[in-house]
Amino acid sequence: MKMKGGNMGNMNKLLKQAQKMQADMARVQEEVAQIEIEGSAGGDMVVAKVNGANELLSLKIDPEAVDPEDVETLEDLVMAAVNSAMQQAKAKSEEMMGQVAGGMGGMPGMPF
Repeated sequence: MKMKGGNMGNMNKLLKQAQKMQADMARVQEEVAQIEIEGSAGGDMVVAKVNGANELLSLKIDPEAVDPEDVETLEDLVMAAVNSAMQQAKAKSEEMMGQVAGGMGGMPGMPF
């Protein structure tokens, strides 16, 4: 089965667009991994910093948050701060990836 010249040209154009999209996605994934987001709890008594690769980079705890008689509150503050940072990092990641994927117009197999 022979393809008409116009069909072959369209296939080449689609292939080039897909290759560019793949390169753009890889670039954005690298950028996402580099972002740093802070989340806090208890009026900044606990501050967690994460990156776009879902790694906890730092955790700061105000000494006033440390009460040996109430460890559960400190645990809750730590979880809240880390979860806040992770949720913000996820949202930023989805936003950045969506900007690249948006150009594909709902291409099958794309996660966005």
